[in-house]
Amino acid sequence: MTQSLPDVPDLYTALLQSGAAADELEALIAGSSPQVQARLSQVDQGLLRALLRKGSGGEAVPGVTKLKAWLAQAEVQPLVRPLPDHSNARLLRADGSDPAMPEYSDRAFDPWFEALNLPYGTGPRGEKRSCYASDQFADAASPERRQIHLGIDIFAPALTPVYAPLPGVVRSVGYNADPLDYGHTLILEHDGGGLPFYTLYGHLADTLPSLVKPGESVEAGQPIAHFGDWHENGGWSPHLHFQIMADMLEQSGNFFGVGHESLMAVWDDICPDPGLLLRLPEDLRRV
Repeated sequence: MTQSLPDVPDLYTALLQSGAAADELEALIAGSSPQVQARLSQVDQGLLRALLRKGSGGEAVPGVTKLKAWLAQAEVQPLVRPLPDHSNARLLRADGSDPAMPEYSDRAFDPWFEALNLPYGTGPRGEKRSCYASDQFADAASPERRQIHLGIDIFAPALTPVYAPLPGVVRSVGYNADPLDYGHTLILEHDGGGLPFYTLYGHLADTLPSLVKPGESVEAGQPIAHFGDWHENGGWSPHLHFQIMADMLEQSGNFFGVGHESLMAVWDDICPDPGLLLRLPEDLRRV
């Protein structure tokens, strides 16, 4: 008997609970109603397969547990110099816990941050952010907005240099122009002990294309980008969004920077904690 999915508001949960294997996705969708088919056709199919793997009791990305262990012990170069620590940085929560702090996308943030008289601020992974509550962060499969931050942010002046943490190959150099998107964006591909993975650098300056090109190799410690300013980085205060992806799903030149709160067990496999490479103090990188 052909399995089908019910036409419910949250199709992600329906997929998790279906018990189907990842290689049964096409048949599962085909056996469902035209309404369900139409909704799921608008969603990244790699994400749907990851949900099925997790729902069946496996890793959302095969091999990710081994990859996380490799990342934790890898020899890495700092992304910025010097690295943020307790002497030069402060955690900047964007979850409303500090009512005096303007949102990162508010021009008032810059003078507020400058008044702290610190070289760096950091935005943590795992934070639920109110700035992601718009329809831009929802999709046809679920009414739930993607609001949980999957990367780590480092705030510093525009044109702050960014360095490659590991050797890699330039997967893409692009510009994501939508408001509150990444602006200039770099994705590198790396070898994690025989397992491929990717790092994303968002909100960059327009110097990016002059520094790296798709297909080029980069060395650990090589300058690869600069922090972008408001007009070129998606409309945010100057900062770097750094993220790890164990699987690019079906994305190219861009990737989800925030995930669904109810699906974080899946997103944690797709996007391992970037703190594994950043090596920041725990209280400057996580909620």
